[in-house]
Amino acid sequence: MPQEVTDNDDNNTIFKNVTTINKHIFMNNEQPIIVGLDIGTTKIAAIAGRKNEFGKLEILGFGRANSNGVKHGQVLNIDETIKAIRTALENCYASNPNLEINEVYVGIAGHHIKSLQTRGDIVRHDNNEEISQREIDQLVADQYKTYIPAGDQIIDVIPQEFTVDNFQNIPNPIGYGGVKVGANFHIITGDKNAIRNINRAVEKSGLHTKDLVLQPLASAAAVMGYEDMEAGVAIVDIGGGTTDLAVFCDGILRHTAVIPFGGENITNDIKTGLGVLKTQAEQMKVQFGSALANEAKANAFITIPGLRGMPPKEISVKNLANIIQARMSEIMDFVTYHLKQVGMDSRVLNGGIVLTGGGSQLKHLIQLTEYVTGVNTRIGYPTEHLAPGHIEELAKPMYATCLGLILKGYNDYENNLKVFEKDFKKIPVPDNLKKLEAVKAAPIVIEEEPQQEQVIQKDKMNNRNSGFKDIWGKFKHSLIDLFQEEEDKAL
Repeated sequence: MPQEVTDNDDNNTIFKNVTTINKHIFMNNEQPIIVGLDIGTTKIAAIAGRKNEFGKLEILGFGRANSNGVKHGQVLNIDETIKAIRTALENCYASNPNLEINEVYVGIAGHHIKSLQTRGDIVRHDNNEEISQREIDQLVADQYKTYIPAGDQIIDVIPQEFTVDNFQNIPNPIGYGGVKVGANFHIITGDKNAIRNINRAVEKSGLHTKDLVLQPLASAAAVMGYEDMEAGVAIVDIGGGTTDLAVFCDGILRHTAVIPFGGENITNDIKTGLGVLKTQAEQMKVQFGSALANEAKANAFITIPGLRGMPPKEISVKNLANIIQARMSEIMDFVTYHLKQVGMDSRVLNGGIVLTGGGSQLKHLIQLTEYVTGVNTRIGYPTEHLAPGHIEELAKPMYATCLGLILKGYNDYENNLKVFEKDFKKIPVPDNLKKLEAVKAAPIVIEEEPQQEQVIQKDKMNNRNSGFKDIWGKFKHSLIDLFQEEEDKAL
């Protein structure tokens, strides 16, 4: 009989420090199939997953599509977004025809996301009884009445430290006795219209939004464990349109922020600075880009074809790196600013900075991040929660958000936070998913000295789709619901 796995225990603490998971839950093969839908600026990904008896995610379906209706993390063109969602779903069904997808967990990001800190308290009517989950739920529910600017909507309320009478910094007050219980809260808000557009696009695609989850919190669930939260860590999710930040310390979410720059900004900088097409700029960034100009070869050049009979153009790899470094340094300056705002530096963030999302794959980005922020840095891969034999493509940081959304769904299921169907189908992992390989861009030829015959082939990826107690624990219920995105073709 399989035994309960300890890394699952770590994961649950990121979504909710709540009730203990029933020990029989991982001994039952008939787990619900939960689908994460990542609606990004450069890609839309749909992943269907189910936990096995060891608490690891088996991937039952995977589909993706280019995203054309989303800018800077916001749905601007609903019709184009619907087409992309449907394409991603079709590819997901193609990978496993036995799937039936009705409900999805959806990630949300964008410039409109804001956060604030509040304080809430309740006086108990019967202080002879122990504090119950119902009272904590009421305390959280009261925060949804917090005044916020007109046009905004509360997305999530995340408790931080609790207090009971004169006792401070209590992680979970259930079982305590006292007259007054309160907590500090981190409230995440978003623009009503932006949220409405996401829900409309999902609903018109024939799906129901089970829950909206802040993307950096979903990514955090996929790439870190509870020990990282205790030590202090900053998750930097570099997506196509935005860079999302979530800071944890002492097991608590301390800060969230959305930085209005991402991989597409770098691509546009290259396009403008070097006078090339956007597809060529994207390819050069992915294949030859570096976040440190000093690491680029001074005598290396890329030759690209001229337009309509114009002579070929030679691009210096050094100049390419200078453009990338300028934009990435600006993004990391924003990260440094936010960390200083909440008093988080290398002395507090013992777990360092964890880079994830498609943009984290840029060469020498770790070195640049450590230089700008002064904090130790690593790349976060969502491999810890995947069952053996998973698709190698999904082990990339660009899918951390989508896999984290599935983990969020399992946190809801295991803690009875949402209603799930009781009769789960036994759907095997299809062979084609086990054998699926990553789609690669067409190669670009580089020479140490310029050679005018070499050209960049056209980008072939534009119309191709790749055929913890859980890490969500000390938040939103008895400590709550805690909670890239790739750059399509990368950063």
